[in-house]
Amino acid sequence: MLWAAAAYCCGILSGTYFWRPIEWWIIAAVVFALAGVFFARNRATGAYAIALGTFVFAGALQVEVRNAATSLDTSIQPYADGEELQITAHVIGDGRLQSAGPRESRQILEIEAEQIIRDSGPSIPLHSCIRMSIYSNISDHLAPAMRAFHYGERLQLAAKIRMPRNFRNPGAFDYRGYLADRGIAALGSAKIAAIQVLPGFSGNWMGLWRSRLHRSVVAKVHELWPAREAGLIDAMVIGEDAFIDRDTRVDFQRSGTYHVLVVSGMNVSILAFVIFWTLRRMRVNEIPATILTVLLCASYAFITEVGAPVWRATLMCAVYLGTRLLYRDRGMTNAVGAAAMAVLIYDPRQLFTASFQMTFLCVLIVAAIGIPLLERTSQPYRLALRNWDSRDYLAHLPPPVAQFRLDLELILSRLQRFIGEKSSPILVRGSARFALSAFELLFVSALMQMGLALPTAYYFHRATTIGMPANLLVVPLTQVMMPAAIATVVTGYLAPWPAKLPALLTTLAIDGIAGSVHGLSALRLADLRIPIPSPLMILFCICSMVLAMCLARRSKILAIVGLVTMMAASLTIPSLPPSPQVHRAQLEMTSIDVGEGDSALIVTPEGRTLLVDAGGPIGPGGSQLDFGEDVVSPYLWTRGISRLDAVAVTHGHSDHIGGIPAILRNFRPKELWVGLLPPSPALANVIETAQRLGITVVRRWEGDKFAFGSSTIQVLFPPSDWSVGAEPKNNDSLVLRVSYGESSILLEGDAEKQVERRVAALHHPTANLLKVGHHGSDNATTPELLAVAKPEYAIISVGSGNSFGLPRLQTLSRLARAGARVYRTDLDGAVTFYLDGRTVTTSLADLQ
Repeated sequence: MLWAAAAYCCGILSGTYFWRPIEWWIIAAVVFALAGVFFARNRATGAYAIALGTFVFAGALQVEVRNAATSLDTSIQPYADGEELQITAHVIGDGRLQSAGPRESRQILEIEAEQIIRDSGPSIPLHSCIRMSIYSNISDHLAPAMRAFHYGERLQLAAKIRMPRNFRNPGAFDYRGYLADRGIAALGSAKIAAIQVLPGFSGNWMGLWRSRLHRSVVAKVHELWPAREAGLIDAMVIGEDAFIDRDTRVDFQRSGTYHVLVVSGMNVSILAFVIFWTLRRMRVNEIPATILTVLLCASYAFITEVGAPVWRATLMCAVYLGTRLLYRDRGMTNAVGAAAMAVLIYDPRQLFTASFQMTFLCVLIVAAIGIPLLERTSQPYRLALRNWDSRDYLAHLPPPVAQFRLDLELILSRLQRFIGEKSSPILVRGSARFALSAFELLFVSALMQMGLALPTAYYFHRATTIGMPANLLVVPLTQVMMPAAIATVVTGYLAPWPAKLPALLTTLAIDGIAGSVHGLSALRLADLRIPIPSPLMILFCICSMVLAMCLARRSKILAIVGLVTMMAASLTIPSLPPSPQVHRAQLEMTSIDVGEGDSALIVTPEGRTLLVDAGGPIGPGGSQLDFGEDVVSPYLWTRGISRLDAVAVTHGHSDHIGGIPAILRNFRPKELWVGLLPPSPALANVIETAQRLGITVVRRWEGDKFAFGSSTIQVLFPPSDWSVGAEPKNNDSLVLRVSYGESSILLEGDAEKQVERRVAALHHPTANLLKVGHHGSDNATTPELLAVAKPEYAIISVGSGNSFGLPRLQTLSRLARAGARVYRTDLDGAVTFYLDGRTVTTSLADLQ
């Protein structure tokens, strides 16, 4: 089944990337199936290979059939132009209350439209699904109180609809595809005052009961524990992450224990073990115990609302427990293959998700490497702890195990003199079991860290340097917390007082988990970020893992060779980062798509790197995104960049410096360049972060001119005697001119007319490429500057469909009259310009 699942995966890849008509795949699958039947009697090996080919074509056929059958209802999208619509809809995903700032609360929910009305026209029936953000201004006393809307409620609301948009940079998260996989065709926003609840219910009874059960469990958790512990329990046990802040998430990610924070396969395995063990200790027969365990795990997966990861783990648990009833408890790899096949038949797109890949990789590593090696190391010695009262049993043990048993008996005889005949056997056997269990936990943890090094680096750009010690502390505590929390909730529904004891045990475990994660994540070693491994490194890691699986059951020497190769591959990933993708003998400037903010990467012909700004949210309200971590860093890692030489901050507005702290932590530049420093908490945080990381903070002033590689950088603004206001302003901007040979780039930040006219009059800067000031607003890009600079190209960093109406038509007209060819990140995504010393060439990101 494992080979069949692997062949089926190859078929899914073929059907995804090599399109052919459905009929071709059907014919190929039928031909191979018949050929397999024909050769089955006489040539078993050939028939086996042909059968695997049948699975390949079946996988490709499954992709084509699903693509033909699956269609996202996009009927709302023609109306997603930002104009207000009157929408009648019903809730399909419960609302989750969130804080959007000190003066605003927000709720995210999913609705399915029933009809819309535009401009008081006729109603238009449609059934697209929309992810809606509901806002409430706390200072608005006339607005109704924000409450969560629940599954099945019918609503009438005035909302603005927009299309979901990806940041169009290489390496960017496919947010639009993520929503489409969940059936979401558009995004919307509405005020709470513009929502009216309609009578009636729309939905199904299963969704209604799941919603009610989920809300009831969350409410019971918050009734039984304080807010801090309740938020963690919600996330770890029931999959409700609305009460987890970003800092907590980052701590778990940095420590390599994020799988503990979210409901995953580990939760299901712990729950299944506790249920099955308890039922067997209650003398329940194995068949009903298996059935009850699977049913209770399925009920747990139903309540959590997490989706594929938990159902996938539940399926694997059911397959594994089912194989035990068929006396196939040692065929774990077969069970893994069967579970993988079932999941992929249901949804072949799961193959491309990190969750699916890492889940099955974890189980496969344990089944194909861990268990065979433990069977040859610690497991035989566990036999020495059985039948302690039998003298004949010793003769049936292998010589090393028998010697171990004799050593334990010798220690036991010595201890009996001091602690008695009853206590000494308990102490000796208990200590031996503890030592063997600790060895197995340590070994499996190390094996998992080695095996997951590649997907962790590829998907999360992290080297889990402290993952093993963190998991050694956190996983045992999770094994205590999980059953204790469930016991507390179940008991809490019956009687509050008996629930206090398991609640206390849960609290102690949660505090231990949180304390361990926070302490370990604070270590500088935990913050090792790495770019996407090179194709050669990926191939090396895959081959080393396959080699370790193949050699695990061979001789000891070969098994050790497999482990050493696997370890070498995992250690090589962070120690040998890929070479950055740069164009030699050319100066590069890439305007990174950060929405309404600003960020530009400068790469010299020698490969020295300068990042100017890192995007950020507009205004003080904040954002769910950390633009440095979630937008700019993935682009740099995709380019193979692991370190920056310098980072420049133009001025203190949030859309320019919001992502800077994350960039400083992730890429540890040698220098941070700043200009004016008006009073600002955001600027102070940037400076403090740089100093804490040992980054040199350099003040840049008008008149500075210095070499940066083979390029030259001139600072054209601000002068050292420029007056500083009470808060950051656009005209604080650091203005830089970067030249290489006879070609040059002018970067303005958000400089406005006053600064532009000063720069033009004092410095007369020419520029082949102009980074347009203030996102193309009318208060910048003056005729005086354009007359002096004479740019051939201009790039405007601006958000798609922004509320400011940028870039302004007047600005575009001035650039056109100046003869500049204009590029925009809202239309073109990330745009790269190459300057060879005389001419400029452009390149747009090749994004699907």
